Amino acid sequence: MQRTLIIFKPDCLNQRHVGNVIDRFEQAGFTIVGCKLMRLTPALLREHYAHVADRPFYPNLEAFMSSRPVIVMGLEGDNVVQRVRDLLGPTDSRKAAKGTIRGDFGTDVTVNVVHASDSEANGQIELARFFKPEELFTAP
Repeated sequence: MQRTLIIFKPDCLNQRHVGNVIDRFEQAGFTIVGCKLMRLTPALLREHYAHVADRPFYPNLEAFMSSRPVIVMGLEGDNVVQRVRDLLGPTDSRKAAKGTIRGDFGTDVTVNVVHASDSEANGQIELARFFKPEELFTAP
């Protein structure tokens, strides 16, 4: 069983799509193994987005991601990383097909509803970044 990190971004909460997105994950057979509401600090965002922190768009990304509390979630399931990414559609919501989460609810490359880990290794790293070990549970 794989695990992945999900971040319900500010636009997802603002537009009240969290329940719809969770329903899609549950309908796909994934198990929620951790979930909490939190405010992302500049230090945490800089660590999480270290791969783009030197890019010109980063200050806008940081401002967006810290504009309100977000929900972070751990999901578990068979091939969960790729299957979640397939459910989401491309990072740029304008290129996402209708029927995908980003195609149905997203706006652009930043305002795109949900972050999801891009590999099994990054899923483990990202879950450890946002959750203490005791905050993640084993699926029944």
